[in-house]
Amino acid sequence: MPRRNRSRPDHQRTAIAQEAARLMQEHGLRDFRSAKEKAGLRLRLEDRAALPSNQEVEQAIAERNRIFRGEGHEAFLDVMRREALQLMGELAAFDPRLVGAVLAGTATETSAIELHVFSDASEEVGAALEGLGLSARPLEQRLRVRRDQAEPFPGYRIRRGDFEFRLAVFPERGRGNAPLSAIDGRPMRRATARDVAALLAQRLPTST
Repeated sequence: MPRRNRSRPDHQRTAIAQEAARLMQEHGLRDFRSAKEKAGLRLRLEDRAALPSNQEVEQAIAERNRIFRGEGHEAFLDVMRREALQLMGELAAFDPRLVGAVLAGTATETSAIELHVFSDASEEVGAALEGLGLSARPLEQRLRVRRDQAEPFPGYRIRRGDFEFRLAVFPERGRGNAPLSAIDGRPMRRATARDVAALLAQRLPTST
């Protein structure tokens, strides 16, 4: 009997990935495992062996954006990235990096703009946010530093205009040691302000 090809998602995995993507987009779920489990329950597909990977769910999110949003999604990403770039400039002393769905291009209206900043005294970041007139709520995030180890990092949640920001504060020495992505288990991609500006410049119309 031929061995099953596990690299090819079956219909159940695909259905759960698509429903999990919908739940994350429309209901603002942030945790992939929770979204997948809720999707399995809604579809009455409760076999945990059939759960898709986080990468499959992210691919389903990207596909939904392409089908249902089209060019409007790219324009929306531009707005979020400009908002990120503005705050990154105001927090330049903390060498901010953009991470997460806004950088990856899978963000929707329920997504937060996620930044990593660097300071050996996290309260200095909070004071800087307050100095900008932003009400900063303390936030602790558990991030994986190794495949089998997660650590808590201090941070802040703020609201500016239409968008939520979530900032994680790393020690100064943490610039070169990005935590592992929940998507693929690799070090998270981090973008500097210059990188974000370059992404936005790629979208500008060229003169003829």
